[in-house]
Amino acid sequence: MYFYVVSGFGEFDMTTKPHLKILVFGAGAIGTYVGGSLMNQGNEVVFLERPSMIDPLKKAGLEISVFEKKIRLPDPILFDNLSESLREFHFDLAILAVKSYDTDEVIKGWSGLEELMPPVLCLQNGVENEQKIRAVLGNDRVLSGTVTTAIGKPSLGKIVVEKLRGIGIAGESKLSQTIVTAMNEAGLNAELIDHAGGMKWSKMLTNLLANASSAILRLSPEKIFNNPDLYKIEVLQIRETLNVMNKLDIPVVNLPGTPVRLMAFLIQYMPIWLSRFIMKRAMSSGRGGKMPSFYLDLESGRKKSEVIFLNGAVARYAEANGLDAPVNQTLNDVLMGIVEGSIPSEVYDHHPQKLIQKIL
Repeated sequence: MYFYVVSGFGEFDMTTKPHLKILVFGAGAIGTYVGGSLMNQGNEVVFLERPSMIDPLKKAGLEISVFEKKIRLPDPILFDNLSESLREFHFDLAILAVKSYDTDEVIKGWSGLEELMPPVLCLQNGVENEQKIRAVLGNDRVLSGTVTTAIGKPSLGKIVVEKLRGIGIAGESKLSQTIVTAMNEAGLNAELIDHAGGMKWSKMLTNLLANASSAILRLSPEKIFNNPDLYKIEVLQIRETLNVMNKLDIPVVNLPGTPVRLMAFLIQYMPIWLSRFIMKRAMSSGRGGKMPSFYLDLESGRKKSEVIFLNGAVARYAEANGLDAPVNQTLNDVLMGIVEGSIPSEVYDHHPQKLIQKIL
């Protein structure tokens, strides 16, 4: 049985197992993991990708490795044209799983197709993407979500679940519970989260830790946390973010498999030496040897970085609300300088003292 959405969020027969038609924007790590898992469970999933990616992805197929289990999806449905996909399928849901720096380009492609677009579940990092989507589709066709499961992408079409935590879905619409049910049938450990803003900002807190500094210095999170002064920079950026959240009356909330409230309490109120001891252990067990996303983007040579939508967003919200966020602003400016080439990468490469002197 299929559930079709009519006039926004339709009525759903919850006595029948959800079976959805889903359009996934982006077949990267998150898109492949979420879309592929839903596809494997019997939902009809279509992936929208750049033209250059279609043939390689069709040839490679999709593969999801979850511990000892491998899910092989040899024939994914792929489109490079949104208009064609929307006219061929009636989708119940779209999932936006691209990097935040690609949001504007994706939304631009919706022009003239707004009435055909299904409700959009935004699984992106950052706290501003939903605002952009609402400006185009309206408030009633946007849902907030976040992925806390750690996912690696060793090669095209192949992803590896490195630490299974879950997915948060804001309980802001009639469709939310249906999405959670479908995701849990697919083994994604989805949970309803009451406060959409709290969910997105709390996820951003976890994304900030040892991310910009790691990319700037080309050091692992472990080495960042081992240096007391570098750890102090991490603490200061989180405290600035918590100050903004407090000003905006946005709560810190726990996310699937992620005790964000405890992390925030440790960083906000504990002596730095004590929180460093505790956070080092948590960081080591939670991340292992994986490098953070800003570092991976920088190493890929993309010339783009989500730092603008994380540290940069904190600085923007702080300024708009009469607060200061100099650490977040500096981390944003230095990393973007390296990404765009105005700051030679060797200036900070394995030179932690230079970043310490600039910020502290």
